[in-house]
Amino acid sequence: MKCKCYNISTKHQLFLLTAMIAILFTLMGCEKEKNLDKKPHKPVMGDASPSPAAGPPFRHETSVSPAKPVFNSMSGAKAGEKGTKVVKKEHPKVVYKAGEDPEFAKACGWPVKCSAPLQGSILPSKRIVAFYGNPLSKKMGVLGAYPKEEMLRRLKREVLKWEKADPDHPVQPALHLIAVVAQGVPGKAGMYRMVMPDEITNRIYGWARETRSIMFIDIQTGHEDIRAVLPRFEWLLKNPDVHLGIDPEFNLVKSCKIPGTKIGTYDAADINYASEFLNEMIKKYRLPPKILIVHRFTQDGVTNASRIILRPEVQMVMNMDGWGAPSLKRSTYKSYIVKEPVQYTGFKLFYHNDTKMGCPLMTPKDVLKLAPKPLYIQYQ
Repeated sequence: MKCKCYNISTKHQLFLLTAMIAILFTLMGCEKEKNLDKKPHKPVMGDASPSPAAGPPFRHETSVSPAKPVFNSMSGAKAGEKGTKVVKKEHPKVVYKAGEDPEFAKACGWPVKCSAPLQGSILPSKRIVAFYGNPLSKKMGVLGAYPKEEMLRRLKREVLKWEKADPDHPVQPALHLIAVVAQGVPGKAGMYRMVMPDEITNRIYGWARETRSIMFIDIQTGHEDIRAVLPRFEWLLKNPDVHLGIDPEFNLVKSCKIPGTKIGTYDAADINYASEFLNEMIKKYRLPPKILIVHRFTQDGVTNASRIILRPEVQMVMNMDGWGAPSLKRSTYKSYIVKEPVQYTGFKLFYHNDTKMGCPLMTPKDVLKLAPKPLYIQYQ
């Protein structure tokens, strides 16, 4: 009987050889996986569970996602084991509202580099909460909207809210008097402004001393140069607890427009003059550092802001002075305060104008989300 001989083609030989090699590698892979199971597990990035005390990860940190294992096509090993790639997944980025992004503030230059606060400085260790207005008008702000005792009780309530919202910053209460009021008529001096009688100014200063508050005098120059009107208040500013505010909105010397019909402006040169005046007062009367508040809510409200000179004796606050819905106020803060850093920031809250369209008044918690956090809070 003859045996049948089969002629296996080269093609078939290659096929059989490939199949044998595949079986061999499969067996090796299974054996390797068994050996891995017998060895102690070596933690790799993404394997360990976060400690309950560790807290949430940083905003831009990446980590391995253990929820959905990825398998190696040869051995079936999970991602993260030896010889395989680790799959990384970024955490969702925090979405900030306008004016709240700390990275944006940092890119703009916050915190501002300046000399360390001198002894007796109020900022930045404390936050100032001020009531603004004039006792002769109920419409100019909360300072004149209520009888003295009720107004002071309301101020105390606001102070307590801020102390609760930010215990790390003790609150210094303040009364912020509009001591020179812009007018729609020229008046006797032809300057479209009215200087408060000394009796009125002294009365508010007395209220401040009774309640251990500090006092600000605010100047709306109208058509009078700040260099002419500011020296008139040396008698008051020589007191260690009296500080200064200047309002570009009502400085219309250059345009000669009637206050209220056009928004005015201050240049860095004007602000530097006011700062130097306070500096000379400090030296002359041996006073602790003064605070200078500059109100701002438009781009042209302050020109050449980068040229404002910082002096160790004068603490400069750029105060966001705009009113409206919270979104508009945050946007204004970002555009005109955060983008042009000076030294410290302030934020103004209007009991009436901020809420007259049905919007809620921003709370201390809302304002503290801003970056940088304002250290001067003014209620009107």
